[in-house]
Amino acid sequence: MSGHLGDFEQLILLALLRLGDQAYGVAIRREIQDRTDRSISIGALYTTLQRMEGKGLVRSAIGEPTPERGGRRKKYYSLETAGSRALAGSYRAWRGMTRDLESILDAL
Repeated sequence: MSGHLGDFEQLILLALLRLGDQAYGVAIRREIQDRTDRSISIGALYTTLQRMEGKGLVRSAIGEPTPERGGRRKKYYSLETAGSRALAGSYRAWRGMTRDLESILDAL
């Protein structure tokens, strides 16, 4: 994938990395909100996941029905190779830009 990841896309990919095979919409949203104190709508999340799937960054699969959901199936998401590479590139760029800034950032 060419171009860079936006902030929200990075957060989603990081959540997918953390959640592994348990990454579905509500869990992704909760992971992001719990770790960032950023309130996000489930609609914005699903719209972004759909767009990212179209770009080849993530893939989705439908799970088995669960009694907790009244027999409905969950849609699970996972990183594609392109998503992993894009996330790693963004992370390296962020680390490069913040290297040696800890004392300045801690003082803010």
